[in-house]
Amino acid sequence: MEQLGKDNDADLMSGPDPELAATMGFSGFGKKARTFDFNAMFEQTRRTAVERGRRVLEEREKEAAQKERELGSQRDGVHRATASSHTIPRRPSEDSESSESEDSSDEELIGPPLPPQGPVEETEDDELIGPPLPPGYKGNEEEEEEEEEETMQDEDEHPVKKIPDSHEITLHHGTKTVSALGLDPSGARLITGGYDYNVKFWDFAGMDASLQAFRSLQPCECHQIRSLQYSSTGDVILVVSGNAQAKVLDRDGFPIMECVKGDQYIVDVANTKGHTAMLNSGCWHPKIQEEFVTCSNDGTVRTWDVNHDKKHKGVFKARSAQGQRVVPTSCTYSREGKLIAAGCQDGSIQIWDRNMNLHTKFHCRQAHAPGTDTSCLTFSYDGLALASRGGDDTLKIWDIRQFKTPLNSVTGLPSFFPMTDCCFSPDDKLLVSGTSVKKGGGHGKLLFFERETLKEVHEIDVTDASIVRCLWHPKLNQIMVGTGNGLAKVYYDPLKSQRGAKLCVVKTTRKGTQSVTLAKDSIVTPHALPMFREPWHRSTKKQLEKDRLDPLKSHKPEPPVAGPGRGGRVGSHGRTLSSYIVKNIALHKTDDSNPREAILRHAKEAEENPYWVSPAYSKTQPTPVFANVESDEGETDAKPEGKKRRI
Repeated sequence: MEQLGKDNDADLMSGPDPELAATMGFSGFGKKARTFDFNAMFEQTRRTAVERGRRVLEEREKEAAQKERELGSQRDGVHRATASSHTIPRRPSEDSESSESEDSSDEELIGPPLPPQGPVEETEDDELIGPPLPPGYKGNEEEEEEEEEETMQDEDEHPVKKIPDSHEITLHHGTKTVSALGLDPSGARLITGGYDYNVKFWDFAGMDASLQAFRSLQPCECHQIRSLQYSSTGDVILVVSGNAQAKVLDRDGFPIMECVKGDQYIVDVANTKGHTAMLNSGCWHPKIQEEFVTCSNDGTVRTWDVNHDKKHKGVFKARSAQGQRVVPTSCTYSREGKLIAAGCQDGSIQIWDRNMNLHTKFHCRQAHAPGTDTSCLTFSYDGLALASRGGDDTLKIWDIRQFKTPLNSVTGLPSFFPMTDCCFSPDDKLLVSGTSVKKGGGHGKLLFFERETLKEVHEIDVTDASIVRCLWHPKLNQIMVGTGNGLAKVYYDPLKSQRGAKLCVVKTTRKGTQSVTLAKDSIVTPHALPMFREPWHRSTKKQLEKDRLDPLKSHKPEPPVAGPGRGGRVGSHGRTLSSYIVKNIALHKTDDSNPREAILRHAKEAEENPYWVSPAYSKTQPTPVFANVESDEGETDAKPEGKKRRI
């Protein structure tokens, strides 16, 4: 038995019987799986492609050399005979090789031939599939990149080509001056504020070609809007109006915070908790999303924190050379947020360090003419230059490292508004500002100047009103302009600009729905008894269709009642005395021209058969008694003794 078990084990170890395996259907179980070396296969394919490409290129080089020799022989027409006598006969091997190469190239290649090149070096890193490219060959992507580089170089040399002014759209804010503009950092929403106290919200992605604002509100009641700006994150909006309290709204226009008003009876304005006079300007900190700055007619520039509205965060006093109070008309942060600049009514520009509010870090006492409002201060994107728009019709650019004299200035730019501003282009090579005009005095223009020389390089004729606000968004590459006649214009270029106005101009105007909303608010009582439960209709259109079919709700006029009246309604002629007279007498048509004769015709019949009055007194007074009245000739009629004639 032990020997038999060993034999069976040996049979199992040796493998199954071939005939038994074929009968049972598992003859393939004992075979080993086939393996493939993909790396070796790829390497062999690559080498084959390289060798094939080398061979094809060598044949092409031979053909090109032969064609050059033939062309050279044709050009030398004078020495044809000598050239033909000294030609070297081709060997049959070369002919056979060239014919074979032509046949192989015709069979293997599809498309135009590639230019010749030298021998190709094989590298392990570059795995080529197909013939290698020549050294001077460039693909479509490289050509496009070169074209883009060339256009960028041209635009760098000529920054005017970057101005997106080929197309424009017009947003109708109202009939009064648009005194404030604001764009969120992403460029999705635009806000406009004006002298009509309204703030309107414009969503480029949600608007259609009708260009309608999706929200309008008056956040500061009856005060003019002087400044609007989104925060660095775009979630809140700073609203600076003509009152002493700035407001912070969320993205949809709901109030979040309102600055506290200071005590106007305290002499030292630094000891008050807020501004005590009208605000002039304000802006957000570029790095800290909770901080913003405002300036006021009380002579202070104050910083605020959104989370602490009970008191300002810091206060800076604007002083003249004699130490007297000066009204700051504009204020701004530097690009890094370390400096705070303010333009004052005495013509000075004062700059403080944000962390040191006692003394100014830079100041220029005679930056603009005294007694004028410096309407705008803005820093360049590199943070080295400061542009100022003065009320003395000038535009100046300053280097904050040498702040005593301006680098350049432009005169003859009229400014009639205390918030006329200027801005830098996204590449920091241009400076933009607008001009003001009187009513009927021409067109307001948007002027573009070079930053280095302040030489005018371009202008845009906007409208027949003053240009108050201008804004050049760096991401959208679009220019927003606020005018004095209530318009907000957006300039863009389909190729140079991104999103923004391009999203809404391509949308068709939506058609208004025909269904009218129900004025009555329905009260939903889901747990009421069936007899008190009102039906709830989610669709207004279906409810209107059902009401139209109901004669009571649709107020269908009732048809006239034929014959006698019924149900409390009188018939066509009714049952009253007046209706009977109208039917039988008044509407009775007679041909008598003399009405007296027509009446006396029935006198005998009325005397014999009375119908109206006599039957009523037939029982109480069968014989009528009439009064005797004196005639004009003095005749007397019988009359009661107690009565006398009235004279």
